[in-house]
Amino acid sequence: MIPEAELDALLEGRHSDPFAVLGPHPDGQGRMWLRALLPGAEQVEAVDASTGQTLVTLAARVPGVFFEAPVGATCPAYRLRVRWQHGVAGDYADPFAFGSAIGAQDIYFLGEGSHLRPWQVLGAHPMTFGGAAGTRFAVWAPNASRVSVVGDFNAWDGRRHPMRVQHGAGVWEIFLPDVGAGDRYKYEIRSRDGRVMPLKADPYAFAMERRPSTASIVAPPAQRSLPATRAQANRHDGPMSIYEVHLGSWRRGADGGFLDWDALAGQLPAYAADLGFTHLELLPVAEHPFDGSWGYQVIGLYAPTSRFGDPAGFGRFLDACHQQGLGVIVDWVPAHFPTDVHGLGHFDGTALYEYADPREGFHNDWNTLIYNFGRTEVRNFLIGNALYWLQQWGVDGLRVDAVASMLYRDYSRNPGEWVPNAHGGRENLEAIAFLRRMNEVAGAEVPSSVTIAEESTAWPGVSRPTSGGGLGFHYKWNLGWMHDTLLYFSKEPVHRRWHHHQLTFSLLYAFNENFVLPISHDEVVHGKGSLLGKMPGDRWQQFANVRLLLAYMWMHPGKKLLFMGCEFAQSREWNHDHSLDWHLLDAPEHRGVQLLVRDLNRLYTSRPALHRRDHDGSGFQWIDADDADGSTLAFLRQDDEGRVLLVVCNFTPVPRHAHRIGVPHAGTWREVFNSDSDFYGGSNLGNGPAPLATHTPGAHGRSQALSLTLPPLALLAFELA
Repeated sequence: MIPEAELDALLEGRHSDPFAVLGPHPDGQGRMWLRALLPGAEQVEAVDASTGQTLVTLAARVPGVFFEAPVGATCPAYRLRVRWQHGVAGDYADPFAFGSAIGAQDIYFLGEGSHLRPWQVLGAHPMTFGGAAGTRFAVWAPNASRVSVVGDFNAWDGRRHPMRVQHGAGVWEIFLPDVGAGDRYKYEIRSRDGRVMPLKADPYAFAMERRPSTASIVAPPAQRSLPATRAQANRHDGPMSIYEVHLGSWRRGADGGFLDWDALAGQLPAYAADLGFTHLELLPVAEHPFDGSWGYQVIGLYAPTSRFGDPAGFGRFLDACHQQGLGVIVDWVPAHFPTDVHGLGHFDGTALYEYADPREGFHNDWNTLIYNFGRTEVRNFLIGNALYWLQQWGVDGLRVDAVASMLYRDYSRNPGEWVPNAHGGRENLEAIAFLRRMNEVAGAEVPSSVTIAEESTAWPGVSRPTSGGGLGFHYKWNLGWMHDTLLYFSKEPVHRRWHHHQLTFSLLYAFNENFVLPISHDEVVHGKGSLLGKMPGDRWQQFANVRLLLAYMWMHPGKKLLFMGCEFAQSREWNHDHSLDWHLLDAPEHRGVQLLVRDLNRLYTSRPALHRRDHDGSGFQWIDADDADGSTLAFLRQDDEGRVLLVVCNFTPVPRHAHRIGVPHAGTWREVFNSDSDFYGGSNLGNGPAPLATHTPGAHGRSQALSLTLPPLALLAFELA
């Protein structure tokens, strides 16, 4: 019989090593004792696992809770036959009869913080172990004094299934027979000082309940991969036109609720592919408790959100996208996490995942906690998660949110509110090392994938290789271009002459990084109005300005990103609680913008001059950047085989006739795109389908010139006939 002190510790849920007491154990006198902690049981027998015959009836040392009995010199394989106080009975394998289900090498690498795929060890894994079907649970909580897994299978009673700890790694684990996919669970953690923490969701859960419920759900990890065909589609010198989507508000069901993964798969990929986009970018799809965060405050980093169904449905959605030729980029949030009590904050009673000092660990803008990038296990958790989405789900890429907030220790902080680095500087050296390592792992393990940084400062080398001191991203959002361009377009055309530099300035740095040009969700929310609503003038001019802006964006060097609704000039600001206003497509001017986007994508993907040298200055030449008084621009895009596209823009509502533009080649040129076409809702002014012959004298330092008609608020594109 175990000592009273140990029994009290078991009953009070504070025993630090329950596997040393529960299950079968020799008593040192030649007998094996069998002990079981089963609150709510009325009678417990040990029965032979093969024959079902009773081996021994356990005595109720604490009636209805704790049972024990000697079983002889040895203990054969057994099951526990339990009659519960409510009258139900059943046979159960005893979790405390099983050894550790985690290998020594995994424990070593977890403890070192260098396990490349920590999700293979941590979390809840359905499996067969020791001849029994069940689930292995494992969680990192190095400062806990006791951890139990609780769930529907044990009446959420933390006394029933306390876990064993692997001290070298701070990992607690247990194999629970008869627990399987679909079972709900959390962890009950007692801190080092004896406090019982609020129940915690599993950081490595592969599925979670739909909010407002917060339990983790036993599910197998994803077992997909990025199709081999995506390597060519994700090439650096290929076209990349991204349709950015918030799945919860792209389209709603007839009842106003969310579409599920299969409904989304049946509609969204075909729609985006028909418009010629090459990739979807999804606002975060990892589980998050608050709809209003749009997914940017994540609790379940390894679990696709249950808002749209189970994880398998997400896999079918990815398949549908790839079948349509679309890549899928998911927004990924390693910068911060919310303070919800069931999440990562103060996980084991200490600042485990976050910095302990609020000057480092609390984000004032978002009221969130900041990951401790200096802790190897935390970096391992995050890098493993990046690899999990890329390698196990087979997404094409990650767009990393809020990179600037990670790079700077004084980000959005006043003097005295931040902690300098080891050298006294403002750079977060640990976050920099983490981002570089993440990109190196992604590049080595899934070389056909892409990573994109949302980085809003002049940090050098964001999209340059780590071997040369860069951060290692493939692309960086060009937020400077976005800000300057939208500010320019917000001006009345009569005033644009004074802001001409806002259009030309971007070409001074356009090739310092590998840029994506974003018109993202951030630009059509929080009082900023819709893209259409930003435009000056009457209704015709507003639509003409939208068409001109989009055409200018597609002709400008850099990959493209457009937020949903902008492709048909939604009138109102985006609201995450409501569907896009699809009825607007009944109006010809909105449908015209949609047709324009489709044609821009087709032009962009079919003309190598518009994408092959997106990140190389040799792919762009100014023809005329200095016509501030006329508010016009002219430039060339060219590929590595000498094919060129001439682009001419008129940013005023005044048509311009006989407008002379110097060109690099004599011959005939043909207008291949006109944003003023009546197909798009324009006035249909332009140069028509007939070839245009060059003439002398030339212009703009070129020996040949074209005489063009420039429509109002329009962009024209020409190529050699």
